[in-house]
Parts: sequence; structure tokens; C-alpha cells
Amino acid sequence: MSSQDNPGIPVIHAPDGIGYKLMELPPELLEALESANPPEMRLEASATSAVLKCGSQSWGLRQKNTSNALILLKASDTTAVASAIPQTGLQAISTIHDTIELVPESADKPASSAKGKWHERFAKTR
Repeated sequence: MSSQDNPGIPVIHAPDGIGYKLMELPPELLEALESANPPEMRLEASATSAVLKCGSQSWGLRQKNTSNALILLKASDTTAVASAIPQTGLQAISTIHDTIELVPESADKPASSAKGKWHERFAKTR
């Protein structure tokens, strides 16, 4: 049987207008957030970046551009024009070109800021 007979899974581009950012969590922060009593977190400003504080630990937030776009997909029911039968498919709701990295900071020495990297300069103009 030919594979051309299988129409596959329909994928449609349907951005939802929400600006998504992905953040990679350090293992110790993820463990704290998944605990029975998750700690309070807060964002503060610093000279070089925003700082995420959780208990006695601090992380500087850094934007990192990715060379490969990340596409967020959502399951959906779509109806083809020729048929009124709904078919389960996928919606591409957002394309992400950068992520947020958490860099550990200590109280006496904040995380250094990256200088001179082309992708850091490019991100500021986006």
C-alpha cells in the first residue's frame, strides 16, 4: 500500500498572540518548586539584569538566542473544507527564537554580563 494514501496529521499555523518565553530551571530550583512547601520567589532589578530570588539563592536572567527556532504545538480539532468530520491535528501557536537562562549569583559578586557577542547585541534590537 502506498504511503500517499495516508493524509497524515494536519498541522496549521495559528499563532495565539501570546509572547512565550522558555526558561531552563536549574535542578535545585526545580526541586524546590516541586516540593510539598514551595518557597516564595521574587524578581528584582540589578545593575546587569533581572535577578530571580528564591530563599537564599539568586539567579541572573539572561536571554540566549537559538539558531534553531522552537515551535510550540497544541492539539486541536480541525474540519477540512470538503468534509464536516472533525479531525484531530496540531496548531503551531508560537515560534520561539530565544530562551531565558538562569545564571547563579552570589551576594558579593553578581553574574557577569556578556559583552561583545554579536547575538547579545542583536537581541537588544529585536
